Amino acid sequence: MAGLDSALAGVVLWIQDNLMVDTVRIERPVASEPVLDTATGRLTYPDPDLVYEGQGAVLTGGTPGGINALPSATLPWAEETTSSARLLTPLEAPIPARDDLVSVVAVHNPANTALIGRKWFVQDPGRASTVEVVRTTPLDMKQAPRTQAGS
Repeated sequence: MAGLDSALAGVVLWIQDNLMVDTVRIERPVASEPVLDTATGRLTYPDPDLVYEGQGAVLTGGTPGGINALPSATLPWAEETTSSARLLTPLEAPIPARDDLVSVVAVHNPANTALIGRKWFVQDPGRASTVEVVRTTPLDMKQAPRTQAGS
């Protein structure tokens, strides 16, 4: 479908120029064991493998997050929340794998620096379609650990 690909070329450029205006990083956690740092007495984990760093965007999933359990201070576990989002990357970017970590490392708008440092889990590999202009990958935000009252 060379005709369709050429017709969509303008859409690809528009999305890259207007939506994918930030820099995203995709990292793959390394499965090797931690190593004891004898100087500090702490375990050090190997650095993750860099899968991609470049043009992209993280967009909210369009629906509010959800709670998978009823919150209660009397339960021995914390409720699990979901904060769905979508990662947009160029079709030339590598396909992320499930459980890769995505972060925003540079933003086009200085007012959006709160995105820097947040992390998202890749829920599934990038979606595939017979007609594509951008790679879309489903994400879930990695929640910050909660602190206990009084600690």
